[in-house]
Amino acid sequence: MFSKSKINEPAPKAGDKKPATDTAAATPPATSGTDFKSTAPKTKPPASTLSADLMITGNIKTTGDIIVEGQVDGDIRAHLLTVGEGATVKGEVVADDVVVNGRVVGRVRGLKVRLTATARVEGDIIHKTIAIESGAHFEGSVQRQDDPLSTAGAAPKAKMPEPK
Repeated sequence: MFSKSKINEPAPKAGDKKPATDTAAATPPATSGTDFKSTAPKTKPPASTLSADLMITGNIKTTGDIIVEGQVDGDIRAHLLTVGEGATVKGEVVADDVVVNGRVVGRVRGLKVRLTATARVEGDIIHKTIAIESGAHFEGSVQRQDDPLSTAGAAPKAKMPEPK
């Protein structure tokens, strides 16, 4: 009734002893889904960039990377956050890696925090490791914690009552 066209099949190579006439025999057997293993390396998606003409009011949360070039009025939580030189973030910043080239008004929490020479930070920094380049402006306190991303240590500690 229907026959397979041989137009799209590759021509036999000169070194082949026998032309391929039965394509079903050359097809590998189907495997179950548990046997399949991808050999392709997992690629990391590119960072999301908030352009310089963009102003966002609200919180941003992602497991990926963000580059802020515009203005954000709200908290940001990401894996890697880069605040561009002309950018402003007004709110709390929480990320594994934080690189500040621009302005942040609010608390910064990160495993690795880096303030470049063009950084302007007004707020506390809670970090595991920190680097502050010469020329960076910083107003606030710096506190080192083993786990700065946990919210347990982020709240201010209550004063203990004085003994009588």
